[in-house]
Amino acid sequence: MASLSASNHVARVLSVASHVADVDASSRIANSWRRCLMSHKLDPARQGPPQTLTEAEIRHVAEPMGETIRLLTPELDDLARVLRDAGYCVNLADANATVLFSRLPGEADARMFMDWKIYTGSNFAERSEGTNGLGTCLAEQKPILVHRDEHFRAQWHMFSCAVAPLFDQAGRLAGAVNITSCREDLERAAHQLALAVTMEATRRMEGLIFRDHFRDAWIATVPGDGGSGLLAYDDDRRIVGACRSARALLGLTDGLIASGIDLSRYVKLDHSRNGDQLVELRRADGRPLGQGRVVPPLRAKSSARHRDAPVDRFDALHRLAGRDPGLVKSVKRLRSIGDHNLPVLLHGETGVGKDVFARAIHAASNRARNNYVALNCAAMPESLIDAELFGYEAGAFTGARRDGSKGLIVQADGGTLFLDEIGDMPIALQTRLLRVLENREVWPLGALKPVPVDIRLISATHRDLGRMAEDGAFRADLYFRLRGMEVRLPALRERADRDDIIAQIAREEAPNCRLSSEAWSLLSAYPYPGNMRQLRHVLRLAGCTAEDGVITDADLDLPPFGGRSTEMDVASAERAAIIEALRKHGGRVTEAARTLKLSRATLYRKIKALKIGTAQ
Repeated sequence: MASLSASNHVARVLSVASHVADVDASSRIANSWRRCLMSHKLDPARQGPPQTLTEAEIRHVAEPMGETIRLLTPELDDLARVLRDAGYCVNLADANATVLFSRLPGEADARMFMDWKIYTGSNFAERSEGTNGLGTCLAEQKPILVHRDEHFRAQWHMFSCAVAPLFDQAGRLAGAVNITSCREDLERAAHQLALAVTMEATRRMEGLIFRDHFRDAWIATVPGDGGSGLLAYDDDRRIVGACRSARALLGLTDGLIASGIDLSRYVKLDHSRNGDQLVELRRADGRPLGQGRVVPPLRAKSSARHRDAPVDRFDALHRLAGRDPGLVKSVKRLRSIGDHNLPVLLHGETGVGKDVFARAIHAASNRARNNYVALNCAAMPESLIDAELFGYEAGAFTGARRDGSKGLIVQADGGTLFLDEIGDMPIALQTRLLRVLENREVWPLGALKPVPVDIRLISATHRDLGRMAEDGAFRADLYFRLRGMEVRLPALRERADRDDIIAQIAREEAPNCRLSSEAWSLLSAYPYPGNMRQLRHVLRLAGCTAEDGVITDADLDLPPFGGRSTEMDVASAERAAIIEALRKHGGRVTEAARTLKLSRATLYRKIKALKIGTAQ
């Protein structure tokens, strides 16, 4: 639809209600407009911001979703990074359309969202704000794109919203994931593509919720047109849960699940095996549904033999360290400092998983039951970091919330504050942060007295802070405050257990697929400038495009990586050739050396230098 004046828009809305507009009167937008006029008695010309909750009200409303928000934050942050350059903000709202999590784009776009109060605590229910992405998606419980003047209220015409509903482990509506852009240069087709990205991210989030809730159960994937569903069952092979799509595919109801219905009614399972396996699934009427996969509970695999063994709170850190000697040593040091409130500085390239590692440190501490609060200093506009980090009192500046804001440091009181890309923090804010660390108190903007805080600080950067401190680009006293213990997270191409990681992420991102030998060789040789994040995206896409469950090299979106030396290119090619030879000969070095026309001693030396496992 073309942009319309407010008066023309009101006339258009009224004509749609009378079924005389030049739009499809049966469309979802038209139906929503009618609901807004007839049922909600709304005025499309009304001006004014949405209802916004106070800090106390936000805490009360967010409490039931606290664990869910913490669980989904990495995926939401990942979505925000993917869409940030296109000017999208990313929000998570509850089932009542109240925004409980928000990530703003770059500074120019972020100011628009702040001015229009599109942030945490704002409510966009259709019954009050009219047709809009969040409100209409939740009213209909279906994904939707509301593009510019498809909004009911004329004042929202500068925004385009793409939203997908979020369902919990029992198929109940839990909220919605919303992305909103105010860019005029983006056509509807671009927003439609962004909606597809958001829907896929939301499906992953639903999988996280389901697997976390049923972490002590076995989980079978159920193939379907809209993506795999999930079915959970206990050690006695009684179904204990099913996600929304699995319920629809299998005809399961709350009553059937509560009755402890036997898994064999739906799944042909090899009772002699307890590990990962492919299974045949069928509908309740016996018709075949296709092939799925069964994975063990998230609890340690040995727990079936040692059910009373204590849980090691450092288990997540050990898993992240894998078999990389440097990381194993770092985790050992982290164990040794225990719960001492020592700041940790994580150093590594973009995409190596600094936030994931920081969360694992928090989970291993005595602060695990309290908040983990994260701020990406590079993603937050400089003009907004001050208010986000330190908070502000009511009326501290134009556009401030009427009851002020606590700020992230105060929200992390008793828990952990993670400052990602700390090297991008402006010098003036570095001074304020140093004062917080020294005095253990925060002065919000406009406050008359400080607020005491007890936080553990974890920082992360891809920059050389030591060099920056020498050059005066970073405060030296703050650098040494942050560097209580420094942990270097190696790039994926540098890790000794790279092949293990590739295999594990392939199982997580493409669970119903296997890698061809050509695909494995390509994945193993590639240098991954985007590290773990790039690998996950590549395998996630490959899992969607693979035919007959086999990922080939054609499914791998691995662009040429410029900027590396010729030596790196030669080493990568050599590594791929060795891996292929080992695979062809079942890991037998003698035969592989003969094929490569190398001596056994030379091949062993290259295997060690290139960090290749012989069990390919």
